[in-house]
Amino acid sequence: MTFPYEVTIPLLKDIKTQLRQATCEVGMASESIGVLVNRTVAPFDNAELRRAMALTLDRKSFIDILGQGEGEIGGALMPSPQGVWGMPQELVQTLPGYGGDVLKNREEARAIMQKLGYGPDKRLPVKISTRNLAVYRDPAAILIDQLKEIYIDGELETIETANWVPKLMRKDFKVGLNVLGTAVDDPDVYFYQNYVCSSARNYPGYCDKEFDKMVDQQSMEADPTKRKKLVWDIDYKLQQDLARPVIYHLRAATCWQPEVKGLTMMANSQYNGWRFEDVWLDR
Repeated sequence: MTFPYEVTIPLLKDIKTQLRQATCEVGMASESIGVLVNRTVAPFDNAELRRAMALTLDRKSFIDILGQGEGEIGGALMPSPQGVWGMPQELVQTLPGYGGDVLKNREEARAIMQKLGYGPDKRLPVKISTRNLAVYRDPAAILIDQLKEIYIDGELETIETANWVPKLMRKDFKVGLNVLGTAVDDPDVYFYQNYVCSSARNYPGYCDKEFDKMVDQQSMEADPTKRKKLVWDIDYKLQQDLARPVIYHLRAATCWQPEVKGLTMMANSQYNGWRFEDVWLDR
């Protein structure tokens, strides 16, 4: 058996060719690919510059290139149907950079950059830091290509795994690309772990006391319907504020040999399905 949701869509085709007897299930773990912009250092402390970066993103091209069409666009929380708390698509599409007209978005982004003093003859050089794994490097390369459209020249900086999280916690980066995995699809896990002012994993330095109050409010709400509306408002604010721009949510496969019986895949976590009380080997 493979580790859950670690078989990429291109690799899945190889498995189906070489191991025809294998069972493979495509689904979503709680993983998203996103941009880290360190808002504590110039010039990325400028909200307009961060907005231009968000506007240049062509999310569909990431999914088409890396996932061969398999992937979901959403906010911080996992989109439906496998995600319980994700914003509806009609809300997502109103966010900056999420609308389908990429050319129009980039025209607006270039206008912002020119207002800030950048242009074809004055480009902004920056290192794009990422972990030295393919699932990080490949989208980072696409990000660099898309940032060129708005006069930002990115240089890929790959960081070995042991040094990656310490580097982020020190905020020793300007722009990065990160794969964010969360233990379970629950708003408290996402918001408290990654976005409140006091979190050690709040790598971009996003801090809004009103946002923290909103997180506390949704956590105390006992009515699931009311809580979901509060969660949507929080997620919408995160994406508007470009706290940690989400590019897309990963879809990938888990594969196992036919002698593995009784397996039920987790729909929204790659960490919480390891007890295997009902799994057995038919040998």
